[in-house]
Amino acid sequence: MSWHPLYRSSKFRHVYGKAANKDKCYDCVPITLSVHDNHFCAVNPHFIAVVTECAGGGAFLVIPIHQTGKLDPHYPKICGHKGNVLDIKWNPFNDFVIASCSEDATVKIWDIPKHFLTRNITSPNKELLGHTRRVGLIEWHPTASNILFSSGYDYKIMIWNLDTEKAVLSNPVKILELHKDVILSMSFNTDGSLLATACRDRNIRLIDPRAGVVLQEASYKSHRVNKVLFLGSMGKLLSTGTSRWNNRQIALWDQNDLSVPLMEEDLDGSSGILFPFYDSDTHMLYIVGKGDGNIRYYEISPEKPYLNYLMEYRSPLPQKGIGIMPKRGLEVSACEIFRFYKLIPTKSLVQPVSMIVPRRSESYQEDIYPLTTGAQPALTAQEWLHGVNKGPLLVSLRPGSGAVNSLPQFLEPEPFLKTTAPSHSQDWGGRIPLEKRQKQSEVQDSRNQLNVEETWLKKEQMRLSNGFDIFECPPPKTENELLQMFYRQQEEIRRLRELVNQRDIQIKQLDLELKNICKDAGMC
Repeated sequence: MSWHPLYRSSKFRHVYGKAANKDKCYDCVPITLSVHDNHFCAVNPHFIAVVTECAGGGAFLVIPIHQTGKLDPHYPKICGHKGNVLDIKWNPFNDFVIASCSEDATVKIWDIPKHFLTRNITSPNKELLGHTRRVGLIEWHPTASNILFSSGYDYKIMIWNLDTEKAVLSNPVKILELHKDVILSMSFNTDGSLLATACRDRNIRLIDPRAGVVLQEASYKSHRVNKVLFLGSMGKLLSTGTSRWNNRQIALWDQNDLSVPLMEEDLDGSSGILFPFYDSDTHMLYIVGKGDGNIRYYEISPEKPYLNYLMEYRSPLPQKGIGIMPKRGLEVSACEIFRFYKLIPTKSLVQPVSMIVPRRSESYQEDIYPLTTGAQPALTAQEWLHGVNKGPLLVSLRPGSGAVNSLPQFLEPEPFLKTTAPSHSQDWGGRIPLEKRQKQSEVQDSRNQLNVEETWLKKEQMRLSNGFDIFECPPPKTENELLQMFYRQQEEIRRLRELVNQRDIQIKQLDLELKNICKDAGMC
């Protein structure tokens, strides 16, 4: 019989939640009064979008992420819907495109200008007409560009291909008619090949969206499901709902066997919906209750007991909805691993809450920031529709680093792998032996690498001088902000000095190699 220690070691054991100061919140925001169970908020590194209350139709606000403080009562809105807006989602691969769905049974795609909004936007870039009743949920595909899923009160899920010039689309790529009641939640696995849904008939379904078939179905009577979520690549599902005695409950399921949950845990007797959020980089699960002021967070492990309680962020201000910032928009210098945006209608306030790992060092902490999902699609819409699956393209959050590709499921031969040996007629009339030609090729490779680094350095300088983020960031207002900016500048200076030193060393090496080649060839 194996012995398990009472306390388990974890680098996230002391994670704590930190609410933003009043000057870092978004005040005087008219948050929607709708009773629909949804997030009502969507965030990316440039904007925050909030569903708002509006007479004569549905509308939502799009506010630049750094424009905190009191909001102008006449601030422009996105107001093209004829009914209340029920869900909004940013395109994961374009920070200036957002989708919205409404009670008017339409889905609209909006282009947001890069500058500040100066007037109301009423004309969408695309309009999707297919549902016969109100549309309650929309989800972008996690790895394929321009693929959008919509779910309506007509019990249908429609798959849309937005990679077209048409402004009005009335024919979806595929219609999934696999449910007998309203769909409450949709969630994709990591590569987007599977879709999990929670339905009002209390069943969880695991669906192959391209084939249009239900692979597995869970009908566990003692757990009435409201929301379902894929737990990254762990092969598990998590659902939130209520127990037979109307206690709020979370359940963990094996993706390959939905007959019985792996575990169930009752939380409390409140009536608000539980919204689950999973961070696949840190394997942390966050549970946010509608109408609650607290946020519970756990760590997921592949073995029993699977779910390990860490801590609870508590606040007296209840949230009606919640938004989350993508990983690429976090403040890594402050060891921030997750950020919520709480909608507090009693105060007309949107309050950021940062989840922070306490560390003394201000430098980049590589152990808590593994490679994460970037902003580039891994597939085109046509590739995904034709059956290709690829994981998301990964990036490092280290300042100044570039994108890294994930391993695709179907590898194709790359054109640059087909190389041919150079002919003798190109090498000084064929008088140079093979060893000297190899030395020349090494010198040429070093030159190419140097040119690439110089080009990257120029692009980095252009990004620092002409980038969108520089103009959007206001000057530091507090001493803490000034210190953070100072540390970031010092880190940037250190990195640039290392690049310059590496370039000088490479130049010296190239000079020596050229002199040696010239001496061997008798040209000097």
